[in-house]
Amino acid sequence: MPIFDDNIRKQLIDLLGDIPQKVNIVLFTSEENCRSCKDTQQYMTEFADLHENINLEVYDFNEDKEMVEKYDIKRVPTIVILDKDHNDHGIRFNGIPAGYEIHSLMAAVKGAAGVPGNITEEQIDRISKINKDIHIQVFVTPTCPHCPTAVIYAHKIAEKNPNVKSEMIEATTFPELSQKYGVRGVPKIIINETHEFVGAQPLDKFLDTIESV
Repeated sequence: MPIFDDNIRKQLIDLLGDIPQKVNIVLFTSEENCRSCKDTQQYMTEFADLHENINLEVYDFNEDKEMVEKYDIKRVPTIVILDKDHNDHGIRFNGIPAGYEIHSLMAAVKGAAGVPGNITEEQIDRISKINKDIHIQVFVTPTCPHCPTAVIYAHKIAEKNPNVKSEMIEATTFPELSQKYGVRGVPKIIINETHEFVGAQPLDKFLDTIESV
């Protein structure tokens, strides 16, 4: 039984709009110790079918070790967004990007296809000046309406600077990580294990924090 019925499918196609270049999505799953992998694979298969320029590749975490190492995959399910040439800009989704998070998935795909995001020239300049390794983790839940904005900001920074890696982490799928970082509210943003903040914050808040790391 499909996850997206005809009505939802039409809405998603309209929201996606034009995707001018091919986007490659790499999904890592496992048949062992992964309750959400099967649903995530169906979800991403149906999502990829929304547009001819979205290509989905699926790998097994336990069998495809070369690909796991190439993309530095630590857990499943994990989704990697690549551009038309399979360039990796450090954008990850850990857990199914369902519910409100479909918006951050669509934004990541559009960004990989070269569609400009809602970002100022000043912000682009600040992002370009990040000259140290930055790891952003954004904890979310599918029912959180404010979470996609945080994920989109984090992914946009990674998209525009090779020193940045950004991960969405679905909090209930990875309870051990949620416990490790004391996640009691979402979105919760962790930067380089040392700086954190909670709630809907502007992009400049991300950049202020990164610049203080």
